[in-house]
Amino acid sequence: MGLRGTVQVPGDKSMTHRAFLFGGIAEGTTRVRNALEGADCLASLEAMQALGAQIDRTPEEIRITGTDTFQEATIDCGNSGTTIRLLSGILAGGQAAYALDGDASLRRRPMKRITEPLALFGANITGETAPLHITGTPLVGTTYTLPVASAQVKSAMLLAGLHATGETTVIEPVLSRDHTERMLPQFGVDVTIDEREDGRHIRVQGPVRLHATSLDIPGDPSSAAFWWTAAAIGQDSRITTTHVLMNPTRIGFLQTLRQMGASVEINHRSEDGGEETADVTVETTSLQAITVEGDQIPSLIDEIPLLALLATQAEGRTIIRDAEELRVKETDRIETVVTALQRLGANIEATDDGMIIEGPTSLQAAEVDSAGDHRLAMMLTIAATINPEIMVHGREVVEVSYPTFYDDLKKLQSDQSE
Repeated sequence: MGLRGTVQVPGDKSMTHRAFLFGGIAEGTTRVRNALEGADCLASLEAMQALGAQIDRTPEEIRITGTDTFQEATIDCGNSGTTIRLLSGILAGGQAAYALDGDASLRRRPMKRITEPLALFGANITGETAPLHITGTPLVGTTYTLPVASAQVKSAMLLAGLHATGETTVIEPVLSRDHTERMLPQFGVDVTIDEREDGRHIRVQGPVRLHATSLDIPGDPSSAAFWWTAAAIGQDSRITTTHVLMNPTRIGFLQTLRQMGASVEINHRSEDGGEETADVTVETTSLQAITVEGDQIPSLIDEIPLLALLATQAEGRTIIRDAEELRVKETDRIETVVTALQRLGANIEATDDGMIIEGPTSLQAAEVDSAGDHRLAMMLTIAATINPEIMVHGREVVEVSYPTFYDDLKKLQSDQSE
């Protein structure tokens, strides 16, 4: 039985993080609607409250009254790499001492990628992994070239630049998620972007204070991608996701779906707050294997577990390269994805920087575990829509990014009217 119907996925995770963090340091009261209230984003919201921002939550919106004096605090970032890395940039120029910690998974994730470039500003940060200890100190603007595409490192540098004296320039050879440089102007910050031979030059002039604004967060394409996948590999399935963010740095997976031959319709395009949105409909079709590599990877890094699942149902050999960043996510996502899909009978093998998948394969009944990774739990649940005898353990971790995931799945399973 196929999945049919319409879903409005929760607000975009990356944008929600930034709305909470920027609102927390802005002058005045920022109003955020359709925020993602998953565990990761709430870690950012609670961090700003711990630092002195005032939070007022209603059913319609979250109101954040910011502070420019970050009081001393020990902050639990939970499982959120975005929270700890962006906060490091914010607090490097603070007025007190701060400790940033997290759960066991976060404590394994590398932090030198932000502590080393932040040291160029004069930041005083100790720790190569969480907990990080930050002593706020006056910062001086700098120029930094990103060695790999990373929106988190880029954002940490730009946020430090807001509190630094003089100009800060981040040079980005390969485009990564650009929500920070799109959203900062909504808070009154002048961000200059120049395209040059060596990449994008993104500049801010500090010190500068943000000014409160109102934001309506569009649907998260990384969440919508689970339903796009379910529709593409299902039997007689057709799913529409409404008001989804269509930022070019975030829809690499949608473009890859089309490369594989999926049926994709995009309707009702609009623009709000510097970001484009649209309704996206995907329906069941036959799929062809492809190679995904290089500049394609940053715009679909979170969707690679889904790409691997799609590849098990596609005709031919799918190759994923240049995705070594997956090894330092919530889990080593190369190993966990390959191991889980092998348990389901998939012909898949890991490489140093990706995976190779031969398809199509009929997925077999088995018990598989989420390994504490929200995206793996949801990907395996989508696999179970084509073989209900697949049992997924540790499903509750979806709370991190998509608290209503199983409610939406039940709706699509029961709604056969469309």
